[in-house]
Amino acid sequence: MSSESVTIEGNDGVNLRSRIFKPTINFNKDENFGIVLVHPYSVLGGCQSLLRGMATGLANAGFLAVTFDMRGVGRSTGSKSITGFSEVKDVISVCKWVCENLSVNRILLVGSSAGAPIAGTAVDQIEEVVGYVSIGYPFGMMASILFGRHHKAILHSPKPKLFVMGTRDGFTSVKQLQNKLSSAAGHVETHLIEGASHFQMEGPDFDSQMVNLIVRFAESL
Repeated sequence: MSSESVTIEGNDGVNLRSRIFKPTINFNKDENFGIVLVHPYSVLGGCQSLLRGMATGLANAGFLAVTFDMRGVGRSTGSKSITGFSEVKDVISVCKWVCENLSVNRILLVGSSAGAPIAGTAVDQIEEVVGYVSIGYPFGMMASILFGRHHKAILHSPKPKLFVMGTRDGFTSVKQLQNKLSSAAGHVETHLIEGASHFQMEGPDFDSQMVNLIVRFAESL
């Protein structure tokens, strides 16, 4: 596995600091397939380094993985938004760059926490995206004040979806998750992690478990 840092220019002039995690050449499962990971809420300190463990694990499993700092985070330019709609443009820009520069024509989008609604809104705006993984989607009442307008896009998308959540997630109850997904279009999978809280799932202790779930889902696409 090797990694390199690049700066990707967004479609509205922001520069997005990104990192590419490449599998070794003789262990690349599909050179035309890439996994783009979207970090947790910028306003609460979310950044690409939180996804480094997962991206490293995915590259070691034979998948190209890409992380990036959304606008206003770290060395990325621009300003953060409260509702994450400006950041949807960042996801689209990074996916477009990955396709044009890394010979990728199929992308799995993975969003963590607030990155899940942001990635979910981008899914159907990117032709090359063939699947979506959510880690701790904030579907609950309070979180919906900020992210409620993102829900419809991913729930209506026909693309295959995997929702991973801890049973003690403080933002979304298991019942709220099940109620939301009961009307979702297309192929939908859920995976509940017993006893895990929302912020635990963002920590390194769960990286290997997340990698295994993402790899299994990626191989099913």
